[in-house]
Amino acid sequence: MAQSTPLFVGLDVHKDSIAVAHAAGGSTAPPVFVGAIGPRQIDLDQLLRRLHGKTSALTFAYEAGPSGYGLYRYLTGKGLPCQVGAPSLIPKKPGDRVKTDRRDAVELARLLRSGDLTAVYVPSVEDEALRDLCRARDAARVTSKDAKLRLKAFLLRLGRHYVGRATWNDARRRYLAKVVCPTPAQQIVFQESVRAVDEQVDRVQRLEGPKQALDGSQYGGTQPTDISRINRRCYWSRSCPAAGSHSRSIGCADRASDLAALCGPLMGGAVCSAAWTSRSHP
Repeated sequence: MAQSTPLFVGLDVHKDSIAVAHAAGGSTAPPVFVGAIGPRQIDLDQLLRRLHGKTSALTFAYEAGPSGYGLYRYLTGKGLPCQVGAPSLIPKKPGDRVKTDRRDAVELARLLRSGDLTAVYVPSVEDEALRDLCRARDAARVTSKDAKLRLKAFLLRLGRHYVGRATWNDARRRYLAKVVCPTPAQQIVFQESVRAVDEQVDRVQRLEGPKQALDGSQYGGTQPTDISRINRRCYWSRSCPAAGSHSRSIGCADRASDLAALCGPLMGGAVCSAAWTSRSHP
């Protein structure tokens, strides 16, 4: 019969395997390494039956990583508590650089039992889908900008300089349609560069439509974070490099990159824009 002593289970998750260790609650005994299992649901079900034979009170934890939140949703769907730990906030001993699956699983179990594991926010399926769409849109915008810069740099080397508006509009396309390069090879490079820009611009437009249909805000729901701990002056000083004198007095950094690190690159950009706008609207 299963005991009532809680069991804290640490999982070191990889693409092809999951290392498992557990630590008994209310005890100072070192965690026990169980072994490695496969990543399939049938392997997880076998592990759960094995652990339920020891106790009915199970709590799981694993590090956030490229495997996503599928394991978290599977365990919580079965009514089992699970935490996804922040890898950058896991306490580490100075000079301890040895990293193995076994040691990671044992350390996760120990930290989970002691309450020293910092959990990350786990988005819902809808929030994660919107986040993926926003990231794809931003990646397309960066690629489009790079393609335009490459084309402008190529034309500048040939002494071709467009004096109209910088936006990629019909007037600029008409100008590009009249450009003739000195050699056939350069003409091929030019045509391929223009085609690359057009493809990336179309890609951005294809991604903009679904994003606006799903959510009217630019970054709504993509990277939720708790910014209530940032007071107004700290909020502004982190967002505005010109507010360095105020930021030093309250112990806040005066670089917008600090805010992006706190909120994430997408949410950080939106918050920085809001901070600049709020200068004249307290």
